[in-house]
Amino acid sequence: MQVLYPDIKPYKEHSIIVDMPHRLYVEECGNPNGLPVVFLHGGPGAGCEVFHRRFFDPQKYRIVLFDQRGCGRSTPHASLKNNCTQDLVRDMEVIREHLGIDQWVLFGGSWGSTLALLYAQAHPERVLGMILRGIFLCRRKDIDWFYREGANRIFPDHWEELLKPLKGQAEPDVLTGYHRLLNGENELQRMAAAKAWSSWEGSCATLRPNQSVLGQFTDGHTALSLSKIEVHYFINNAFIEENQILNNMAAIQDIPGIIVHGRYDMICPMDQAQELHRNWLNSELNIIRDAGHSSMEPGIVNALIKATDEMARKQNSRA
Repeated sequence: MQVLYPDIKPYKEHSIIVDMPHRLYVEECGNPNGLPVVFLHGGPGAGCEVFHRRFFDPQKYRIVLFDQRGCGRSTPHASLKNNCTQDLVRDMEVIREHLGIDQWVLFGGSWGSTLALLYAQAHPERVLGMILRGIFLCRRKDIDWFYREGANRIFPDHWEELLKPLKGQAEPDVLTGYHRLLNGENELQRMAAAKAWSSWEGSCATLRPNQSVLGQFTDGHTALSLSKIEVHYFINNAFIEENQILNNMAAIQDIPGIIVHGRYDMICPMDQAQELHRNWLNSELNIIRDAGHSSMEPGIVNALIKATDEMARKQNSRA
């Protein structure tokens, strides 16, 4: 069983101004002369964590991590202004050019897998390969599964907690109701809603209850950006066309991909990974039989470490 690589610190940090008012936090770790890889965090709105650096052999990879608009160490925090999917794709190009990288590997999970696929379809010539976990195709039915009808039948107790801040609201729909609360003037209501929203996601993320994962989701700083930005994106269908990713798979057929997905993923059910794999001839699908959604479950960690090692071997053999 593979485990995370030892903890490392960045050798360089950047503050990159993109569209006003956004300033992005970007860091580089590992080997400055190694294989470039960019880590794409989930949410949208979750931000990077220290352990995200540890999925890659620091001797082989030049590891780039950045906090997407409005989250993590990027500023302004939880800002929705000029914050949509197309902005994030453009930001990746700004970062790549700023760092002088010609091509890189994309590594993303959940929303990070969505962003990786959309970026690759827009800029296939810049992508050496992709390692994707917890596939989220961001279709209406994928969003509805977790916020309208589907996961609520698996976790009815956690769903009741999600609905509590909406009691007395005129709008019973979760996305519409939370959009109103999270953008309202009442600060206490905003923070209560942010914690409830993030707790729902954290409670459903693992096969077995995991207080460490739940704690990451419900940290006040993360909870506010995660809830506001997710609602903003999902109420707008992630600012993409319905089924856009699968409809544009021809653009990335030559890019090698490794897909890792937990069989019991209740946030992003496994049919999404299967459909992606079926439409991506140059991909391999690894189904983790004893895992849910979180990247921190042992089976997922094992598969992702094997994937990054394999990708490094393949890319080095091509060089």
